[in-house]
Amino acid sequence: MTLILGFDDYLLPAQQLAKSLSAAFKKVALHQFPDGETKVTLPTTLPQQIIICRTLNNPNAKLTELIITATAARNQGVKHITLVAPYLCYMRQDIAFNPGEAVSQKIIGNLLAAYFDSVITIDPHLHRINKLSEAIPISQACALHATNAMSAFLQQHFSQPVLIGPDEESEQWVKAIAQPHLWNYTIATKARFGDKDVAVTLNTHDKNNIKAVSLTNRDVIIVDDIASTGKTLEQAVKQIQQQAPLSISIIVTHAFFVDNAIARLKDMGVTNIWSSNSVLHSTNAFSIVETVSKHLTTINIKD
Repeated sequence: MTLILGFDDYLLPAQQLAKSLSAAFKKVALHQFPDGETKVTLPTTLPQQIIICRTLNNPNAKLTELIITATAARNQGVKHITLVAPYLCYMRQDIAFNPGEAVSQKIIGNLLAAYFDSVITIDPHLHRINKLSEAIPISQACALHATNAMSAFLQQHFSQPVLIGPDEESEQWVKAIAQPHLWNYTIATKARFGDKDVAVTLNTHDKNNIKAVSLTNRDVIIVDDIASTGKTLEQAVKQIQQQAPLSISIIVTHAFFVDNAIARLKDMGVTNIWSSNSVLHSTNAFSIVETVSKHLTTINIKD
């Protein structure tokens, strides 16, 4: 049988994954010592195959605890360990931008490859590589997408929205959502000058119909993979507001929205801010659990 192991900080999605797979669920217990060390306690009986489900925002302590968990599981005789990490940390730094910088993507990728037989994530923040296995050198490194879940959710709220990607990297998600419904969509261009300093230029050339599209009196949805400071989204909203849309909504896979970004966006007139439960956040509106569950049922992992 398959067993799902979860942690308190991502408990409900892990339990939902177990239910979706008709798998057993047990919790890994953590105890924090006064000096900051963590005692990790696993169930005393484990099957040969386990799935550890834990998202990796605020990753530093979590990575240490995952390594201890995986090693302890091997010591109990577990043969195959899958890590389901809906948000995968340390993927953005894939090259050294300045002398002396560590290429953390390869370092953490190799670390995960050493402890897990399979790694599954959702919309990782990859820039210059095409496959997750280039960052995590194992054959079963899989990057799934939240686009199907996004599409199903948006269909419940809109009939003919206009979708906008705030930068070139977002086109893959926007296109996957818009094209099956023949929704209008366009992709803005972005120039980044720092973590909180960006400029966005809106392009109203519709990529589905190869013509200009007006945003006036239209429901406009900004689609992106991750929202951290919200500065890119703010710049996109400023450009959209100039065309007097009927409404502006934001939907993202991974929600962080630091530094009061939610309040700033709401003050700018954004009607809805939605995210998946890849990272637990007040904006969570749709789930990626079914996406992960469907993938797990299709791959061949022996009991």
